[in-house]
Amino acid sequence: MAFQRYRGWIAAGLAAIGLSQSTATFAQTPINAGATPNRFEIALIGDAPYSALEERQYPNVVADINRSKSAFVIHDGDIQSSASPCTDELTLSRRSLYQTFRIPFVLVPGDNEWTDCHRTGGDPLARLAKLRELFFATDYSLGQTVLKLERQSQSPKSATYRENVRWGYGSVLFVGLHLVGSNNNFGRTPEMDREFKARDRANLDWLKSSFALARQQQRSGIMLVMQANPGFELPREQRTGFNDFLDALLPEAIAFAKPVALVHGDSHYFRIDKPLVGPRNQRVMNFTRVETFGPPDMHWVRATIDPTDPNLFEFEPVTVKANIMSASGNR
Repeated sequence: MAFQRYRGWIAAGLAAIGLSQSTATFAQTPINAGATPNRFEIALIGDAPYSALEERQYPNVVADINRSKSAFVIHDGDIQSSASPCTDELTLSRRSLYQTFRIPFVLVPGDNEWTDCHRTGGDPLARLAKLRELFFATDYSLGQTVLKLERQSQSPKSATYRENVRWGYGSVLFVGLHLVGSNNNFGRTPEMDREFKARDRANLDWLKSSFALARQQQRSGIMLVMQANPGFELPREQRTGFNDFLDALLPEAIAFAKPVALVHGDSHYFRIDKPLVGPRNQRVMNFTRVETFGPPDMHWVRATIDPTDPNLFEFEPVTVKANIMSASGNR
Protein backbone atom coordinates (compact mmCIF):
# COMPACT_ATOMS: atom_id res chain seq x y z
CA MET A 1 0.00 0.00 0.00
CA ALA A 2 1.28 3.46 -0.88
CA PHE A 3 1.05 6.27 1.64
CA GLN A 4 1.16 9.98 1.00
CA ARG A 5 3.70 11.79 3.13
CA TYR A 6 2.98 14.73 5.32
CA ARG A 7 5.44 17.57 5.90
CA GLY A 8 3.21 19.85 7.93
CA TRP A 9 3.25 20.77 11.59
CA ILE A 10 5.03 17.59 12.70
CA ALA A 11 7.98 18.22 10.39
CA ALA A 12 8.04 21.88 11.34
CA GLY A 13 8.11 21.00 15.02
CA LEU A 14 11.01 18.60 14.53
CA ALA A 15 12.90 21.19 12.50
CA ALA A 16 12.55 23.54 15.44
CA ILE A 17 14.56 21.15 17.59
CA GLY A 18 17.31 20.77 15.01
CA LEU A 19 16.09 18.01 12.68
CA SER A 20 16.05 18.47 8.93
CA GLN A 21 12.75 17.98 7.15
CA SER A 22 14.44 15.38 4.98
CA THR A 23 14.44 13.07 8.01
CA ALA A 24 10.97 14.09 9.22
CA THR A 25 8.67 12.53 6.64
CA PHE A 26 5.46 11.05 7.97
CA ALA A 27 2.53 9.21 6.49
CA GLN A 28 -0.57 11.34 6.32
CA THR A 29 -2.63 8.48 7.75
CA PRO A 30 -1.09 6.23 10.43
CA ILE A 31 -1.22 2.58 9.43
CA ASN A 32 -3.26 1.71 12.53
CA ALA A 33 -5.85 4.45 11.97
CA GLY A 34 -8.38 2.05 10.43
CA ALA A 35 -8.89 -1.67 10.24
CA THR A 36 -5.72 -3.73 10.66
CA PRO A 37 -5.10 -7.34 9.60
CA ASN A 38 -5.65 -10.15 12.07
CA ARG A 39 -2.55 -12.03 10.91
CA PHE A 40 0.60 -9.97 10.41
CA GLU A 41 4.37 -9.86 10.92
CA ILE A 42 6.63 -7.38 12.71
CA ALA A 43 10.40 -6.96 13.03
CA LEU A 44 12.24 -6.90 16.37
CA ILE A 45 15.74 -5.44 16.74
CA GLY A 46 17.95 -3.89 19.40
CA ASP A 47 21.43 -3.03 20.66
CA ALA A 48 22.74 -1.51 17.46
CA PRO A 49 24.73 -0.13 15.90
CA TYR A 50 27.73 0.08 18.23
CA SER A 51 30.97 -0.05 16.24
CA ALA A 52 32.14 1.25 12.88
CA LEU A 53 31.70 -2.28 11.48
CA GLU A 54 28.12 -2.43 12.70
CA GLU A 55 27.40 1.00 11.24
CA ARG A 56 28.50 -0.41 7.88
CA GLN A 57 26.39 -3.53 8.41
CA TYR A 58 23.26 -1.78 9.63
CA PRO A 59 21.94 -0.72 6.20
CA ASN A 60 21.81 -4.44 5.40
CA VAL A 61 19.46 -4.96 8.36
CA VAL A 62 17.31 -2.04 7.24
CA ALA A 63 17.17 -3.30 3.66
CA ASP A 64 16.29 -6.83 4.78
CA ILE A 65 13.43 -5.59 6.95
CA ASN A 66 12.24 -3.17 4.27
CA ARG A 67 11.98 -6.12 1.86
CA SER A 68 10.01 -8.17 4.39
CA LYS A 69 6.27 -8.18 5.04
CA SER A 70 6.75 -6.56 8.45
CA ALA A 71 4.03 -4.08 9.41
CA PHE A 72 6.41 -2.18 11.70
CA VAL A 73 9.74 -2.50 13.49
CA ILE A 74 10.46 -2.19 17.21
CA HIS A 75 13.96 -1.38 18.52
CA ASP A 76 14.32 -2.40 22.17
CA GLY A 77 17.02 0.11 23.08
CA ASP A 78 20.78 0.77 23.12
CA ILE A 79 21.39 2.82 19.99
CA GLN A 80 25.11 3.13 20.76
CA SER A 81 27.77 1.41 22.83
CA SER A 82 28.45 2.38 26.45
CA ALA A 83 31.91 3.59 25.33
CA SER A 84 30.50 5.97 22.69
CA PRO A 85 30.35 9.70 23.45
CA CYS A 86 26.87 10.87 24.41
CA THR A 87 26.47 13.74 21.95
CA ASP A 88 23.64 15.36 20.04
CA GLU A 89 25.54 14.59 16.84
CA LEU A 90 25.56 10.84 17.48
CA THR A 91 21.93 10.79 18.61
CA LEU A 92 20.83 12.69 15.51
CA SER A 93 22.83 10.38 13.24
CA ARG A 94 21.04 7.38 14.76
CA ARG A 95 17.70 9.05 14.27
CA SER A 96 18.48 9.69 10.62
CA LEU A 97 19.55 6.06 10.22
CA TYR A 98 16.31 4.76 11.69
CA GLN A 99 14.32 7.05 9.41
CA THR A 100 15.50 4.90 6.49
CA PHE A 101 12.95 2.27 7.54
CA ARG A 102 10.01 2.49 5.15
CA ILE A 103 7.70 1.08 7.80
CA PRO A 104 6.94 2.62 11.21
CA PHE A 105 9.83 2.51 13.68
CA VAL A 106 9.27 2.49 17.47
CA LEU A 107 12.13 2.87 19.95
CA VAL A 108 12.25 2.22 23.67
CA PRO A 109 15.26 3.74 25.51
CA GLY A 110 18.35 1.80 26.53
CA ASP A 111 20.98 2.44 29.17
CA ASN A 112 23.83 3.22 26.77
CA GLU A 113 22.17 6.37 25.43
CA TRP A 114 21.59 7.96 28.84
CA THR A 115 22.17 5.94 32.06
CA ASP A 116 25.74 5.01 31.17
CA CYS A 117 26.73 8.41 29.78
CA HIS A 118 28.59 9.15 33.02
CA ARG A 119 31.23 6.70 31.78
CA THR A 120 32.24 9.12 29.03
CA GLY A 121 31.81 12.30 31.05
CA GLY A 122 28.19 13.00 30.18
CA ASP A 123 25.24 13.94 32.37
CA PRO A 124 22.73 11.05 32.32
CA LEU A 125 19.68 13.17 33.11
CA ALA A 126 20.57 15.75 30.47
CA ARG A 127 20.92 12.98 27.89
CA LEU A 128 17.57 11.49 28.92
CA ALA A 129 15.93 14.88 28.39
CA LYS A 130 17.54 15.10 24.94
CA LEU A 131 16.34 11.62 24.00
CA ARG A 132 12.80 12.57 24.93
CA GLU A 133 13.10 15.67 22.79
CA LEU A 134 14.54 13.97 19.72
CA PHE A 135 12.83 10.56 19.69
CA PHE A 136 9.53 11.04 21.49
CA ALA A 137 8.44 14.56 20.50
CA THR A 138 5.12 13.63 18.87
CA ASP A 139 2.37 11.07 19.30
CA TYR A 140 3.62 9.22 16.24
CA SER A 141 6.36 6.70 15.64
CA LEU A 142 9.38 7.38 13.49
CA GLY A 143 9.81 5.78 10.06
CA GLN A 144 8.69 6.79 6.60
CA THR A 145 5.18 5.65 7.47
CA VAL A 146 3.92 5.99 11.01
CA LEU A 147 1.95 4.48 13.86
CA LYS A 148 -0.28 6.54 16.11
CA LEU A 149 0.91 6.00 19.68
CA GLU A 150 -0.63 6.55 23.08
CA ARG A 151 1.97 8.01 25.43
CA GLN A 152 1.89 7.80 29.21
CA SER A 153 2.63 11.53 29.24
CA GLN A 154 -0.95 12.13 28.12
CA SER A 155 -1.79 11.67 31.81
CA PRO A 156 -0.87 14.83 33.78
CA LYS A 157 0.62 12.84 36.66
CA SER A 158 3.03 11.11 34.24
CA ALA A 159 3.79 14.03 31.94
CA THR A 160 7.54 13.30 32.00
CA TYR A 161 7.30 9.78 30.59
CA ARG A 162 6.76 10.32 26.87
CA GLU A 163 8.83 7.22 26.09
CA ASN A 164 6.27 4.85 27.67
CA VAL A 165 3.93 4.03 24.81
CA ARG A 166 1.27 1.61 23.66
CA TRP A 167 -0.74 0.97 20.52
CA GLY A 168 -3.17 -1.58 19.22
CA TYR A 169 -2.61 -3.48 16.01
CA GLY A 170 -4.68 -6.45 14.95
CA SER A 171 -5.85 -8.18 18.12
CA VAL A 172 -2.68 -7.38 20.11
CA LEU A 173 -1.81 -4.53 22.45
CA PHE A 174 1.84 -3.47 22.15
CA VAL A 175 3.41 -1.74 25.17
CA GLY A 176 6.79 0.03 25.48
CA LEU A 177 8.27 0.35 28.97
CA HIS A 178 11.32 2.30 30.10
CA LEU A 179 13.38 -0.26 32.02
CA VAL A 180 17.10 -0.23 31.25
CA GLY A 181 20.26 -2.16 31.98
CA SER A 182 22.83 -1.12 34.59
CA ASN A 183 20.28 -2.22 37.23
CA ASN A 184 17.68 0.20 35.88
CA ASN A 185 19.75 3.21 37.04
CA PHE A 186 19.38 2.15 40.68
CA GLY A 187 22.17 1.95 43.27
CA ARG A 188 24.79 4.31 41.83
CA THR A 189 24.12 7.77 43.31
CA PRO A 190 21.31 9.32 45.40
CA GLU A 191 20.30 11.49 42.45
CA MET A 192 20.02 8.49 40.14
CA ASP A 193 18.08 6.57 42.82
CA ARG A 194 15.50 9.36 42.90
CA GLU A 195 15.18 9.16 39.13
CA PHE A 196 14.76 5.40 39.32
CA LYS A 197 12.08 5.51 42.01
CA ALA A 198 9.93 8.01 40.12
CA ARG A 199 10.28 6.10 36.84
CA ASP A 200 9.68 2.79 38.61
CA ARG A 201 6.31 4.07 39.85
CA ALA A 202 5.43 5.26 36.35
CA ASN A 203 6.43 1.91 34.81
CA LEU A 204 4.29 -0.02 37.29
CA ASP A 205 1.31 2.22 36.59
CA TRP A 206 1.79 1.77 32.83
CA LEU A 207 2.16 -2.00 33.14
CA LYS A 208 -0.99 -2.43 35.22
CA SER A 209 -3.10 -0.02 33.19
CA SER A 210 -1.98 -1.74 29.97
CA PHE A 211 -3.11 -5.16 31.18
CA ALA A 212 -6.39 -3.59 32.30
CA LEU A 213 -6.82 -2.02 28.86
CA ALA A 214 -6.03 -5.30 27.10
CA ARG A 215 -8.73 -7.01 29.16
CA GLN A 216 -11.21 -4.21 28.54
CA GLN A 217 -10.58 -4.32 24.78
CA GLN A 218 -10.65 -8.13 24.80
CA ARG A 219 -7.23 -8.33 23.17
CA SER A 220 -6.02 -11.80 22.27
CA GLY A 221 -2.53 -11.01 23.58
CA ILE A 222 -0.10 -8.39 24.81
CA MET A 223 3.52 -7.72 23.84
CA LEU A 224 5.72 -5.83 26.30
CA VAL A 225 8.97 -4.29 25.03
CA MET A 226 11.82 -2.91 27.13
CA GLN A 227 15.60 -2.76 26.94
CA ALA A 228 16.74 -4.45 30.14
CA ASN A 229 17.25 -8.12 30.78
CA PRO A 230 15.57 -8.13 34.22
CA GLY A 231 17.44 -11.19 35.45
CA PHE A 232 14.62 -13.68 35.87
CA GLU A 233 17.06 -16.32 37.11
CA LEU A 234 18.94 -14.07 39.56
CA PRO A 235 18.35 -13.86 43.31
CA ARG A 236 16.46 -10.75 44.40
CA GLU A 237 19.52 -9.10 45.94
CA GLN A 238 21.23 -9.10 42.53
CA ARG A 239 18.36 -7.49 40.58
CA THR A 240 17.23 -4.74 42.93
CA GLY A 241 16.30 -2.42 40.06
CA PHE A 242 13.84 -4.94 38.61
CA ASN A 243 12.16 -6.64 41.56
CA ASP A 244 9.18 -4.27 41.65
CA PHE A 245 8.55 -4.83 37.95
CA LEU A 246 8.81 -8.62 38.14
CA ASP A 247 6.64 -8.71 41.27
CA ALA A 248 3.93 -6.80 39.36
CA LEU A 249 4.36 -8.71 36.10
CA LEU A 250 3.78 -12.19 37.59
CA PRO A 251 0.20 -11.73 38.84
CA GLU A 252 -0.76 -9.65 35.81
CA ALA A 253 0.44 -12.32 33.37
CA ILE A 254 -1.30 -15.11 35.31
CA ALA A 255 -4.57 -13.19 35.61
CA PHE A 256 -4.55 -12.22 31.91
CA ALA A 257 -4.52 -15.93 31.00
CA LYS A 258 -3.79 -15.19 27.34
CA PRO A 259 -0.43 -15.04 25.53
CA VAL A 260 2.01 -12.49 26.93
CA ALA A 261 5.34 -11.81 25.19
CA LEU A 262 8.19 -9.82 26.73
CA VAL A 263 10.79 -8.59 24.23
CA HIS A 264 14.11 -7.16 25.45
CA GLY A 265 17.75 -6.78 24.49
CA ASP A 266 20.67 -5.89 26.78
CA SER A 267 22.70 -9.10 27.12
CA HIS A 268 23.21 -9.72 23.37
CA TYR A 269 22.10 -13.34 23.59
CA PHE A 270 19.31 -14.36 21.24
CA ARG A 271 16.85 -16.59 23.06
CA ILE A 272 13.21 -17.60 23.27
CA ASP A 273 12.18 -19.17 26.56
CA LYS A 274 9.70 -19.23 29.44
CA PRO A 275 11.60 -17.86 32.46
CA LEU A 276 8.66 -16.59 34.54
CA VAL A 277 8.01 -18.89 37.49
CA GLY A 278 4.78 -18.76 39.45
CA PRO A 279 3.29 -20.49 42.48
CA ARG A 280 4.55 -23.98 43.31
CA ASN A 281 7.61 -23.26 41.15
CA GLN A 282 5.62 -23.82 37.95
CA ARG A 283 6.40 -22.05 34.69
CA VAL A 284 3.84 -19.45 33.59
CA MET A 285 3.09 -21.09 30.27
CA ASN A 286 1.23 -18.18 28.68
CA PHE A 287 4.36 -16.02 29.11
CA THR A 288 7.25 -16.02 26.60
CA ARG A 289 10.49 -14.03 26.73
CA VAL A 290 12.31 -13.10 23.51
CA GLU A 291 15.76 -11.52 23.55
CA THR A 292 16.82 -9.84 20.32
CA PHE A 293 20.23 -10.02 18.66
CA GLY A 294 23.03 -7.72 19.74
CA PRO A 295 26.66 -7.10 18.76
CA PRO A 296 28.49 -8.73 17.15
CA ASP A 297 25.42 -10.31 15.53
CA MET A 298 23.60 -7.89 13.22
CA HIS A 299 20.37 -9.78 12.52
CA TRP A 300 16.68 -9.47 13.42
CA VAL A 301 13.71 -11.41 14.75
CA ARG A 302 10.46 -11.89 12.87
CA ALA A 303 7.35 -12.10 15.04
CA THR A 304 4.23 -13.49 13.38
CA ILE A 305 0.93 -12.78 15.10
CA ASP A 306 -1.85 -15.20 14.19
CA PRO A 307 -5.03 -15.27 16.31
CA THR A 308 -5.91 -18.71 14.90
CA ASP A 309 -2.74 -20.10 16.53
CA PRO A 310 -3.30 -21.01 20.21
CA ASN A 311 0.15 -19.57 20.97
CA LEU A 312 -0.69 -16.33 19.07
CA PHE A 313 3.01 -15.37 18.76
CA GLU A 314 5.59 -17.15 16.63
CA PHE A 315 9.20 -15.93 16.70
CA GLU A 316 11.85 -16.66 14.09
CA PRO A 317 15.48 -15.47 13.91
CA VAL A 318 16.24 -13.92 10.54
CA THR A 319 19.86 -14.05 9.42
CA VAL A 320 21.10 -11.14 7.33
CA LYS A 321 23.43 -13.03 5.01
CA ALA A 322 25.38 -9.94 3.93
CA ASN A 323 26.40 -9.36 7.55
CA ILE A 324 27.75 -12.86 7.97
CA MET A 325 29.89 -12.29 4.90
CA SER A 326 31.11 -8.87 6.03
CA ALA A 327 31.90 -10.09 9.54
CA SER A 328 34.06 -12.88 8.13
CA GLY A 329 35.90 -10.50 5.82
CA ASN A 330 34.47 -12.06 2.63
CA ARG A 331 32.34 -9.17 1.53
